[in-house]
Amino acid sequence: MVAAQGGGWIDLFNGKNLDGWAQHGGAAKYRIEDGQIIGTTVPGTPNSFLCTAKPYTNFILEAEFKVDPGLNSGIQIRSSVSDVETTEVWFGKTIKFAPGRVHGVQVEIDPSERAWTGGLYGEGSIGWFKDLKDNEPARKAFKQGDWNKFRIEARGEMIRTWLNGVAAAELKMDTVRTGFIGLQVHAVGKRTEPLEVRFRNIRLQLLP
Repeated sequence: MVAAQGGGWIDLFNGKNLDGWAQHGGAAKYRIEDGQIIGTTVPGTPNSFLCTAKPYTNFILEAEFKVDPGLNSGIQIRSSVSDVETTEVWFGKTIKFAPGRVHGVQVEIDPSERAWTGGLYGEGSIGWFKDLKDNEPARKAFKQGDWNKFRIEARGEMIRTWLNGVAAAELKMDTVRTGFIGLQVHAVGKRTEPLEVRFRNIRLQLLP
């Protein structure tokens, strides 16, 4: 992790290697090219996540991404994984997580016609916390085939997201959580055509 110039920002990716990151879940391929982390699909493997080794609780996270139109992706925040079966309560619902199952809050990257990029999804748990079906400005903010920018704020019980400067989703969690940040490559079943998602300028500002 490298401290950025001014503003208390921390660069989570040094642009050269994956020091400070670890892969969990599936076997998608992650590589570095031109200062970007590029995730590529692999058929027959579950959702894959490249995750920070350190957990974070209260923060502002900014990242730019570009995704193939046929690939779902996302950024995990306050997320976890365990080598043993675990049980957690999410909004009053008790959920069991299998060993090795990444779970937590996901900021959705959705290049489909639905266009819910910036929505909040419960990865491995109860599905959508907050979709964008009633937020047309945020749906229209997504730039297909181009770089997009997330701003994600996790402060106490509140999680808020912005897509290219447009407010996307807001969620009040029932408990304050902590956990890693992760870059998802979604499973594609038996599809053999490689699809990619790219991330760059991943930086974080810690909040009290």
